[in-house]
Amino acid sequence: MHIHIGASRTGKAIKITGSRSLTLRNILRVAKHVKGMDIIGIIDCHSPEVLRELKELKQEGFLRELEEGGLSINGLTLIPGAEIEMNDEHCKGPIHVLVYMPSIAAMENLSLWLSSRMKNIHLSSQRMYGSALELQKFVKNSGGLFIPAHIFTPFKSLYGKGVATSLSEVLDPTLIDGVELGLSSNTEMASRLEELSSFTFLTNSDAHSLEKIAREYQMLSLKEPTFKEFKMALQGKKGREIIANYGLNPYLGKYYNSVCETCLEVYLLDSKKCDKCGSKKFVKGVNDRINELQGTRTSKVNRPPYIHQIPLEFIPGLGPKSLMKLREAIGTDMDIIHSSTENQLKEIVKPAIAEQILSARNGDLSVQKGGGGTYGRVIINHPSKSKK
Repeated sequence: MHIHIGASRTGKAIKITGSRSLTLRNILRVAKHVKGMDIIGIIDCHSPEVLRELKELKQEGFLRELEEGGLSINGLTLIPGAEIEMNDEHCKGPIHVLVYMPSIAAMENLSLWLSSRMKNIHLSSQRMYGSALELQKFVKNSGGLFIPAHIFTPFKSLYGKGVATSLSEVLDPTLIDGVELGLSSNTEMASRLEELSSFTFLTNSDAHSLEKIAREYQMLSLKEPTFKEFKMALQGKKGREIIANYGLNPYLGKYYNSVCETCLEVYLLDSKKCDKCGSKKFVKGVNDRINELQGTRTSKVNRPPYIHQIPLEFIPGLGPKSLMKLREAIGTDMDIIHSSTENQLKEIVKPAIAEQILSARNGDLSVQKGGGGTYGRVIINHPSKSKK
């Protein structure tokens, strides 16, 4: 539910840091046929270039709008969204929020409303000049969904560097439909904050390239894949719900550990300086930030299981050619990661790689923690040689 567009159909940049191959049509193809998704959220749909392309797809008969919200495209449901940066008088630093709308017309209205409050409506994740409460009210009055993004990352997030110690300092909690955890945290970690007990947790990939799609997602129980049903699942109404969250082991995230800003050595918060280079500047990690915020009480709410998932691109030794062969023989990435058999894998890739994929599924791989903007990595466990 958090996929960026790198470039429009005409080649204009949308997400500056996104891959140029991350176009609308490529996203639709990869999400459905390579990754195995049923519903996705593209969060740059406020851009006039993207809106124009969506309307062209509708005119061509390739896209149809669903009565209960959402856009159906070749068996895939797209929920149009926008990522917006906020920094009003209640924020001590910028935060990012996700907004989802049920239709192209509703997204066009949001785009028009934002265009007088942004310097460049054509680009992704731009700052809105106005209050967060003003945005929340507009979204809710338009039938949309409002979700704070990657809430624990050090930069541009609700609980990030110097922003807030409580959600209510910045936002109206009654106008929030869920919270996005981010790659460096999971349900257990987020549940340490009691004030989050009433909110649904979302696990999203924040994809800046095609391969990053579906590295995190949620499994939903819906009657049909529509905006209305997705909203009901966030609210837990009439049997609609999130069945499970699939996400990275937080150790693999870019901001799990606190690290020295200069040399990326692990930084202990009670240290006066980095043990390795002597620098006094550090990037506070998500784990330390949550421990700092949690206080004395934790949430006791029953949550869906959080299933650690290691994307195939993290598997050591699995190159693009081998990955393509796996996809051609077995199916989508979700088929490979979660249901392929040992025999299937070993017919296509080296036994060592097959074992790594199966070990990742079983949670048996060792992981080196990430921090300071650098992803963690999977460590290959070589069997020790027996002594004669």
